Amino acid sequence: MLKIIPLLVLTSSMAFAQTKPSDDNTKNDIRYNLNNSGSHYVKVTFTNQIWLRLNENNPGTTVLGDAASNTFDIGLRRTRMQLFGQVTDRIFFYTQFGMNNFNKANGFPAYNTNGTPSNRKVAAFFHDALGEYEVQRKGNNFIRFGAGLTIVNGLSRFSQPSIGTIMTMDVPVFAQATVDQTDIFSRKLAVYSRGQIGKLNYRVAIADPFPIETSGATPPGLGVNSVFAQKKHKKQFDGLLIYNFFDTEDNTAPGYMTGTYLGKRKVLNLEAGFISQKNATWRREGADTLYGNMNLWSVAAYADMPVNKDKGSAVSGYVGYFHTDYGKGYLRYNGSMNPGTGTTQPIAGVSGTHGNTYPMFGTGNVIYTQAGYKFKDRLLGNQGTLMPFVSLQHADYERLSDAMKVYNVGVNWLIKGQNGKLTLNYENRPVYKTSIVANELAKDGRRGSWILQYQISI
Repeated sequence: MLKIIPLLVLTSSMAFAQTKPSDDNTKNDIRYNLNNSGSHYVKVTFTNQIWLRLNENNPGTTVLGDAASNTFDIGLRRTRMQLFGQVTDRIFFYTQFGMNNFNKANGFPAYNTNGTPSNRKVAAFFHDALGEYEVQRKGNNFIRFGAGLTIVNGLSRFSQPSIGTIMTMDVPVFAQATVDQTDIFSRKLAVYSRGQIGKLNYRVAIADPFPIETSGATPPGLGVNSVFAQKKHKKQFDGLLIYNFFDTEDNTAPGYMTGTYLGKRKVLNLEAGFISQKNATWRREGADTLYGNMNLWSVAAYADMPVNKDKGSAVSGYVGYFHTDYGKGYLRYNGSMNPGTGTTQPIAGVSGTHGNTYPMFGTGNVIYTQAGYKFKDRLLGNQGTLMPFVSLQHADYERLSDAMKVYNVGVNWLIKGQNGKLTLNYENRPVYKTSIVANELAKDGRRGSWILQYQISI
């Protein structure tokens, strides 16, 4: 079965290669200018990522009560609409509305924790809603202040990714450190400042995290391992500094950082970021409740530049080191658009181990790297070009007896850049079981998944 998907891609490529484009349009946006020069405008965008996936499920996985060692599912990984604009020289607004991880399992279980029926039609929400004021502008240098519901934060570029420009199949979600725990899909209510000063790009923020009780799931119980606390809430402090050796990056959308420029810019950056929150987690030690501070930081290098400008070939690469301290014993399983709904083989001390999940977040250290090569433009004639890629997450978490490695290898068929692309990806992840060492998990084999994604973005 796993051999069918590559064959489908090849067949589709041959079919499309025989067609001719109906026009040679080059306009990539929907924009209404508010003044003659176009410096004041309102813009609308739309992105839809459709997944077809064949997944080898974790041991014991069930789907709607039935045992399922493998699943094939169809889903919408992300569907987003943006409305933003420069109202005056100094006033900017940004909103984003959409949904994520919508597949057959969406809305399961049949009843929520409060006993009311689930509803598969309640999925879309505002991801962002903010306003900015620019206090200074001189050439490419600027300083802005903003507030609202925003993804602007510290830690890394992949903590605030531009999802329409991802090079790999998906972003490294572990870098969105508190996703759907004390935030709304990585967004928080915050006040912030961002700007470009010479070669240095910065963003700093003070956020007001949401209580874990409003995440839509039953909060983890208080035990020997750290989980997000339900009392003594404190503000969160974020900061990210990026030094640009060559070109500066696109700073239009607040926070969002491009995955790959496909050779349109010459970018080489060094970055350092952090997220810090006092009393973010708690745990039980004997009869005492102990609170722990969340301190996360990273250092990384990012390069994305043309190899041959005339032909359009390009390279893209990233390597980062992440220190993730959520408190003693913190470990959280997660999987993108999980096809499973339950398990008959739970693992003590963690939850949500079914489907395609793995211990994505934890107290410890992570090395993440990715690399890709874009072939020349028009490699496939009128049907675009190809960009193969690889990625690796190597996580050494406290509660894992051995370091965790998640591999991805794939190829983008860039039919019209990022506006229309088909991506085939294979992911290989570890499976764990309870270890003979108290409070640790031990390796128990590996599982894989094939994903075919069709992205349309304008």
